[in-house]
Amino acid sequence: MASVGVFAGLIVVFSILCKSHADRNVYPSAGVLFVHVLEREYFKGEFPPYPKAGDSSNDPITFNTNLKGYPDRPGWLRYIQRTSHSDGVLYGSPTAEHVGKPTIIEITAYNKRTFETARHNLVINIMSTEEFPLPYQAEFFIKNMNVEEMLASEVLGDFLGAVKNVWQPERLNAINITSALDRGGRVPLPINDLKEGVYVMVGADVQFSSCLREVETPQNQLRCSQEMEPVISCDKKFRAQFHIDWCKISLVDITKVVPVHSNHPDLGTGVLPDIGEYNPPSESLKSRDYFADFLITLAVPSAIALVLFIILGYSMCCRREGVIQLVHHSSIQKSTKEIRSMSKNREISWPLSTLPVFHPVSGEVVPPIHPDSYETTSMPLMQTQPRKKLRFLTT
Repeated sequence: MASVGVFAGLIVVFSILCKSHADRNVYPSAGVLFVHVLEREYFKGEFPPYPKAGDSSNDPITFNTNLKGYPDRPGWLRYIQRTSHSDGVLYGSPTAEHVGKPTIIEITAYNKRTFETARHNLVINIMSTEEFPLPYQAEFFIKNMNVEEMLASEVLGDFLGAVKNVWQPERLNAINITSALDRGGRVPLPINDLKEGVYVMVGADVQFSSCLREVETPQNQLRCSQEMEPVISCDKKFRAQFHIDWCKISLVDITKVVPVHSNHPDLGTGVLPDIGEYNPPSESLKSRDYFADFLITLAVPSAIALVLFIILGYSMCCRREGVIQLVHHSSIQKSTKEIRSMSKNREISWPLSTLPVFHPVSGEVVPPIHPDSYETTSMPLMQTQPRKKLRFLTT
């Protein structure tokens, strides 16, 4: 059944799917938050009973919603179901563009225990109203709430009541609710009962109160730039249940907003024109001469390479400068070979540091530092000699 929740002048449209197999019609207003609850208890009656008595509530049921004839929902309509053991919720804020156009939403329930499905249609008839949209709109960011918690009628009613107490308007209504994840927020860590956060937009018919405008003061703007909480006098009226990030509040006066007119292209019907049947090409293909392609890809580069080779050979062999370079290069090679052959035949002499030495005091012969069996190629030319202390006799 569809219902309009009124909380001290606050208007929110709620709808609960009734237990009827016929299409359900709901009549939300443009510019007003629309909430439709998909109750699992209703769809359980269309599936076989649970085998264990008293466990019928444990049937895991999920929902799939889409615009009839299309794979997804309209752009203004969102859907959320946290787990297969909780109810699903359709919510969104229709605009004036959708007025007078019935929107048929196909709702398909999947029972993950029996793998059976049940389908119903929800017909959304968007109505126009002169009171909406209200000229003054404020958007709050609530840090300690998830979107499905905020969509509950009692919680949303408490929040609108707190806003009405601060704002003091004659008419106040919820315009839209958006999860912080849809605004690029991050999924919170599963610690300390962290929440995703939710944006709630409300509209009123009077100017913003002084409390709501306190965030625009230079002192609070400076605190927000330093990632500090601003000082708001009316925050205590929300703090008991709602933790509001006042730095993210948005105040919009739509009477002062300059409308931007854009020429939207005509999208058409989305159906291609009928151009007849497809005629594939014939199986008999015409013969093609590839000789010209062969000349271009192989013969031409080969001819260019041959010409360059002839020019290089003439420069090196027939001209005087080339002949001189060849002779010089040949003489260098011959000299290198002779030096290498001579170095193989010469005897390798021991470095001076490996020859016997004499003790400077006693005159005795000291054996060489390196024995003859050491490999000469690894010996350094100069070896460090241990320092000898000379004793001087005094007379």
